[in-house]
Amino acid sequence: MARSLDGLVLAPVADQAPGQVGTRTRFTYHEDDGRIWAEYAGGDVVRGHLVGTRDGDTLDFLPHSLKGMGGAPSVQLKQDGTTAGGHCVSTVVDLPDGRVRLDERWAWESQEGSGTSTVEELTLS
Repeated sequence: MARSLDGLVLAPVADQAPGQVGTRTRFTYHEDDGRIWAEYAGGDVVRGHLVGTRDGDTLDFLPHSLKGMGGAPSVQLKQDGTTAGGHCVSTVVDLPDGRVRLDERWAWESQEGSGTSTVEELTLS
């Protein structure tokens, strides 16, 4: 199993479509006993939240894990004032240089669309 993501900051390696997460977006991860969450912002995203679980090297972020908030809550607020929520499953990969990469498969639940993306740990320069 790859190391803990607690306290790590990751960023996408490529831009997605306009209005989505992009290379200027920063994710700050937290992890505690199989529970994982992250806050993110930057670029076209004003604020976003991920909440899920970790089983080995698999992260499963489900907006339904916040039930009681009126169904599948919006997990991302964009610059244009719209919101979006969805499901993401990520695989944690240890890179040869010691950093961490997440290979992600995601699908929106609040709108049409699905895809893949990659985020990698940022290093202090």
